[in-house]
Amino acid sequence: MNLSQMTKEQLTAFRDENLALYNDFKAKGLCLNMSRGNPCKEQLELSLDMLNVFDDGNFMSSCGTDVRNYGLLDGIPEAKEFFSEMIGVNTDEIIIFGNSSLNAMFWAVQTAFNKGILGNTPWGKLDKVKFLCPVPGYDRHFKITEFFGVEMINIPMTPTGPDMDMIEKLVAEDESIKGIWCVPQYSNPDGISYSDETVKRFASLKTAAKDFRIFWDNAYCIHHLTDSPKCILNILDEAKKAGNENIVYIFGSTSKVTFPGAGVAVMGASKENIDELKKYLGISIISYDKMNQLRHVKFFGTFSNMVEHMKKHKAIIAPKFRLVTEALNKEIAPLGIGSWTDPEGGYFISFNALNGCAKKIVKLCAEAGVTLTGAGATFPYGVDPEDKNIRLAPTYPSMEDLAKAVELFIICVKLASAEKLLAEK
Repeated sequence: MNLSQMTKEQLTAFRDENLALYNDFKAKGLCLNMSRGNPCKEQLELSLDMLNVFDDGNFMSSCGTDVRNYGLLDGIPEAKEFFSEMIGVNTDEIIIFGNSSLNAMFWAVQTAFNKGILGNTPWGKLDKVKFLCPVPGYDRHFKITEFFGVEMINIPMTPTGPDMDMIEKLVAEDESIKGIWCVPQYSNPDGISYSDETVKRFASLKTAAKDFRIFWDNAYCIHHLTDSPKCILNILDEAKKAGNENIVYIFGSTSKVTFPGAGVAVMGASKENIDELKKYLGISIISYDKMNQLRHVKFFGTFSNMVEHMKKHKAIIAPKFRLVTEALNKEIAPLGIGSWTDPEGGYFISFNALNGCAKKIVKLCAEAGVTLTGAGATFPYGVDPEDKNIRLAPTYPSMEDLAKAVELFIICVKLASAEKLLAEK
């Protein structure tokens, strides 16, 4: 029965029943963490053989450089060739960074603040800098722009990507809008893949700011959960067709492909963008970890082998996503107290509770021993205007622990929803 149709007496009985179940869970002393999209132990062990690739004693790059030494600021040639295929750029349009794409994004924003972009005024010398933020979105993106004092503007997500009508209007009118955060494939947390039309409209944006940049974080470009994965258009190719190739910075990494703390991050952009950025990068570092770059290339051999490797990840985590969505379909759908995504890739399930319930649900879960991503984290400044979105990260716990966590989560959703509806009666 839909919870909103229950009488006050029925709701009270429903609440009391779930409160008893909740107290039983609290007595178990659980300690489970679903706050971040971390790979589980079984996923990490898929790449253990990478640690042995130098047993042959060969540390030479294809260009004749010993990767144990200094040099090759923007990456070894074979790594540039390998990763350019992953993010869809040419080998002269890519920089190979260290283990963190988030660090590369931070550095790109920082450089725009300190030095400007292609001869334009440094952002740090401007009275105001604004960024567009599709919501719900990735909390760590928002933390970067918040750190620099950027004013963030919420852009609603649609089933085909961010609201492009709103974006096109805003960027055409306001020169202080300098960028937008995007996770174009299996967006964080909704799991939405941008449509062809959305990508083309991004590539063709007419902006008042000459130094506007799309921060295209293609973090999940090979993280599929189905056998017929979605493919999105190549943003840089489309921008070139539109005569707009400088508008985009593309980011990616192997953080959830091999080892999150020891992966390889990359940035792609037009050659003009890359050439300028390399000038500034060379001041702060001589080279990133070339041994790790070559380690990845030797381990995979080809990009197609890395795609096959990701099927092993899918076999481990797809059942976890099914466990969560099947439980929600069984327990929450008939009650009409929530909606959620059933993603085809990426690392998250986006759950929308009744308005005003997200913080309560997350708090109840925490007090019973299950840590979720903080309510509001998927919005700039940590403020969800409707207090309804919760990001669920199913990958890290074992199936047994995940089942317990989901059972508790469902009880908390029922309890918070019943209390809200009772308060309204």
